[in-house]
Amino acid sequence: MAPIISRKQASAAFTEPARNRQPINPGIDEKEEEKEERSAFMSLFFATLLPGLFLAVLGSLLLLNLPLVVATLKALPRSHAASLVLFGGGVLWFLVLVANMGEADRIFGSSNVPWVIGFAALGVLSMKYVPDFLAVRGLSLLVLLAAWPLLHAAFMQYDIPRRLFMVTFVFVAIVAALYLAALPYRLRDFFQWLFARPARARALGGGLLAYGLVLMVVAFTY
Repeated sequence: MAPIISRKQASAAFTEPARNRQPINPGIDEKEEEKEERSAFMSLFFATLLPGLFLAVLGSLLLLNLPLVVATLKALPRSHAASLVLFGGGVLWFLVLVANMGEADRIFGSSNVPWVIGFAALGVLSMKYVPDFLAVRGLSLLVLLAAWPLLHAAFMQYDIPRRLFMVTFVFVAIVAALYLAALPYRLRDFFQWLFARPARARALGGGLLAYGLVLMVVAFTY
């Protein structure tokens, strides 16, 4: 038998401040909070638009096949300047994440400082003693770090299947980054093959440009 409540109690329940009430459907409220948290971190719109812009710019450069672009990409794998920018940028980004990690992410210790110092020393030693193809490893590191906020923005967005255009590209980039991090000289070999015939670079550039435009269009349909 259902409990009987007085009219006064029923009135108080409706006039009670909203912050003191229990949610009618906790599951829905939790999903809304997760969506708000993702939006504050990076919205799905920007998570799709930014890769689209990147692919469109890269595809346009390959499509034009300018001598300066060709020479720059061929020199990239062993470029000292590219190593400083790409690997140095990746290490700095990673150190920021390490400095802000929570207790659950630490294997031992109560402070993030030793971890930051250790990884910073590892980065400096890598630049000093393993300089060969370091730019490729730095590029791989940046791709892996950038993939996290993009995938986080699309996480549990099951009601938006169009997000898979971006998610698919990100996972392909992750696989390529892991492969090149292990075998960085393969990027040098790929550029040599790609620019051996101008038609190859233009074909790849056209494909990247087309997919970049698709991602930009999709971003405006959310």
